[in-house]
Amino acid sequence: TMSLNRNQVIVLQAGYSHIFATDASAMRANCSCTLIRCRDGTNIIVDTFTAWDGEHLTSLLAAQGLQVDDIHVVICTHGHSDHVGCNYLFRRARLHMIGSCASKHDLYFDHEGALDANGEVLVENTPGHTLSCVSVLVHNTQLGGTVGVCGDLFERCEDVDDENIWLTAGSENEKSQVQERYRMAQLCSFIVPGHGPMFAVDELICAKLKQLAEKYA
Repeated sequence: TMSLNRNQVIVLQAGYSHIFATDASAMRANCSCTLIRCRDGTNIIVDTFTAWDGEHLTSLLAAQGLQVDDIHVVICTHGHSDHVGCNYLFRRARLHMIGSCASKHDLYFDHEGALDANGEVLVENTPGHTLSCVSVLVHNTQLGGTVGVCGDLFERCEDVDDENIWLTAGSENEKSQVQERYRMAQLCSFIVPGHGPMFAVDELICAKLKQLAEKYA
């Protein structure tokens, strides 16, 4: 295991979602897939694409010098099929979480607190898109701030200006999602959304999210 000064957050592939050209009721989508290389040597993967992406994900990890057996923790921000599809690859992992549900083999348990020995990588409940959605907060990163890997709490950065984007993607609790979006923006310098590239959180974004949170309060 390599020793790092900072936790590395590497978006292996940014997610996407768009309406299918010939059928407006269908869409093409895949999740953002993120690798976290912790300072203590723990390797975490967040969201694992669809079940058809196993070879692709294996090659993305290989490009980072890793094999599937080098992943210690698998976190899926929620249970939708484009976020959990390749979990089967990671049979050596000590912990799998789908939303707030943690397991190893056939043992299910509550996971609280940090995922790393330094207490810098944490799972947070961020209900909204689904009621069991989680986000991963990574402090002390190579980017110089805290990164939130948020799944579909944020669809993509454009949904800060256009709330229809995340509403159309589905929300099991809109009021909660609005509050959690603002809370994560206050905690994070960067956000990895479920279906778009990582974006920086600035004062304007925070102000817009705060305004909506107050409207829904």
